[in-house]
Amino acid sequence: MTAEDRVLRVRTLLDAVRAEGRTALTAPEGKVIADTYGIAVPGEELARDVDEAVASAARFGGPVVMKIVSPDILHKTDAGGVVVGVEGAVDVRAAFHRIVDNARAYDSAARIEGVQVQQLLPQGPETQEVIVGAVTDPTFGKVVAFGLGGVLVEVLRDVTFRLAPVDADEALSMLDSIRAAEVLRGVRGTAGVDRWAVADQIQRVSRLVADFPEIAEVDLNPVIATPEGAVAADIRVILAERQPPARRTYTRAEILASMRRLMQPRSIAVIGASNEQGKIGNSVMRNLVDGGFSGEIHPVNPKADDILGRKAYKSVTDVPGEVDVAVFAIPAKFVAAALEEVGRKKIPNAVLIPSGFAETGEHELQAEVVAIAERYGVRLLGPNIYGYYSTWHDLCATFCTPYDVKGGVALTSQSGGIGMAILGFARTTKTGVSAIVGLGNKSDLDEDDLLTWFGEDPHTECIAMHLEDLKDGRAFVKAAQETVRRKPVVVLKAGRTAAGAKAAGSHTGALAGDDAVYDDILRQAGVIRAPGLNDMLEYARALPVLPTPKGDNVVIITGAGGSGVLLSDAVTDNGLSLMEIPPDLDEAFRRFIPPFGAAGNPVDITGGEPPSTYEATIRLGLEDPRIHALVLGYWHTIVTPPMVFAELTARVVAEFRERGIEKPVVASLAGDVEVEEACQYLYERGVVAYPYTTEKPVAVLGAKYRWARAAGLLGGGS
Repeated sequence: MTAEDRVLRVRTLLDAVRAEGRTALTAPEGKVIADTYGIAVPGEELARDVDEAVASAARFGGPVVMKIVSPDILHKTDAGGVVVGVEGAVDVRAAFHRIVDNARAYDSAARIEGVQVQQLLPQGPETQEVIVGAVTDPTFGKVVAFGLGGVLVEVLRDVTFRLAPVDADEALSMLDSIRAAEVLRGVRGTAGVDRWAVADQIQRVSRLVADFPEIAEVDLNPVIATPEGAVAADIRVILAERQPPARRTYTRAEILASMRRLMQPRSIAVIGASNEQGKIGNSVMRNLVDGGFSGEIHPVNPKADDILGRKAYKSVTDVPGEVDVAVFAIPAKFVAAALEEVGRKKIPNAVLIPSGFAETGEHELQAEVVAIAERYGVRLLGPNIYGYYSTWHDLCATFCTPYDVKGGVALTSQSGGIGMAILGFARTTKTGVSAIVGLGNKSDLDEDDLLTWFGEDPHTECIAMHLEDLKDGRAFVKAAQETVRRKPVVVLKAGRTAAGAKAAGSHTGALAGDDAVYDDILRQAGVIRAPGLNDMLEYARALPVLPTPKGDNVVIITGAGGSGVLLSDAVTDNGLSLMEIPPDLDEAFRRFIPPFGAAGNPVDITGGEPPSTYEATIRLGLEDPRIHALVLGYWHTIVTPPMVFAELTARVVAEFRERGIEKPVVASLAGDVEVEEACQYLYERGVVAYPYTTEKPVAVLGAKYRWARAAGLLGGGS
């Protein structure tokens, strides 16, 4: 069957279901789809009466499964509409009547088309029930799911998700992404399941939903997986009641053109500029002027002639020449009219600082503003934001405190409060930033626009994003995957503990809670998901500092056995590999540590050792090409004071860097308050160091490794 014939056959079936006013397909209709798309299912027949059921069972020649067929009963087991292992004419007749009676008791108005008689699939120690399905996620669209199946599927909830369609490699990766992955490989002497057959079922379901957007959910549960294959015992297909409206999209060239003028403007108009202190329009003007922005700054205020020494204009249309950005500092109710003037002026970007739009229930007002912007081709940032910083252009278009430490970190936030936390962290840690951008309601510009820009921006080395939702998850994933190949992307997704999945018509739909889908698909996109705000900021600060590792072998060198144990735990928790020290390297380390110390990994040099022992072991760790990253555990002693440790470590790392040997080195310092200064000294010299914690330095190293894998620099999965 050609691809065109396959699509036509299913299209005809779905149109017929729609014509009957139904959204749920019956089991026989599901089998037509399964056969058309090559989804392996057992032999089955529809019996409309008892005699047909007996004849069907006889043709299969063994135990059968009997199931109610009704367009009005989705969950057949709940209705008492499934009997397993029926054999012989007498039992088939009894089961038929019991199933029909149960269905009528469950829903007296349900239409009953008959009973499905199906071959009984194999059972035994080498069979494993799994679930393969697909669901329409409001953020990411068609998402395919895989996990442990059967009656416990919604109890165990051991499921993983990917964007549909998936290729063979991605489908296989799903088998390794569930907690019970080892079960599928075979345990306690049993053979593993046919992984390619299971992956094939995943691929075929994903292709089906990609071909037919109107299919809301597909459920193969259970799929009986054995060493010889994988067959779906049941297929459930549910159609969407309506299709979501199409979102306006922009080409990459269009995004880059508008973002370039937003982030590198030559001329800015401030609509609502003011001479009155305490007003947002005054704060924005002062930040632009005092921040040293070298382009033109045009205040717009119909009631003023001069603002902060600059000529004020009654309307933005009166401003001479081209303007790249219009910053709005006026109440929400005046924005639409002013935006009309911005459109007529052909200004490509509008930064909407005012609140009072969708976040307060004023959805119609926001929709009006978006419609005006689309009509004139104006891109909108906001509304309900603090503004934005573009430090390399000395641009502070905000009503918040200025920030001018130039560097390689781009930071974005959906929340103003989080934006200020970002600002405070950057100032305290002396983090250099390329940009800080507020997104607010994301009426237009959102994370995928910013990713597209920052991915190309030569000043940006790492991107960190706080988000509460994504308007277009697929656009985000596409932009992230393109960016991650060149630079890390860190995401803090808020709302991970939100209430569970909405009511759904399939097991897959019930399992697809928002955060479960986000977690897997953000991983598929290659981004680093931060568990909290401080983690996001620390990752963003550290990742540009750490060199990219060239392999998986991590070695811990510590002056305290207790720290070594905690650091080892942290290495495991972050998915890193403690190197198994070969005999020659073990012997080399032992030459530098006392007899009561311990080689192996961690290398425990003990707490009473002088600086020379720290230096010698760190040198060995950097010198040996089999070691790819070092984790240092320092314990404050008078023998080796904190700054002595910091200075020798920074000196050795710098020496090897000059020789072309760069490895990520992180450090945990335990001690009195002097370790804080030592950590700062190390950080400024390329060693990511933290006081009073064994978890944080290893978490940062783990984030660097996750990015390196996602970027294809280490191989393997993320």
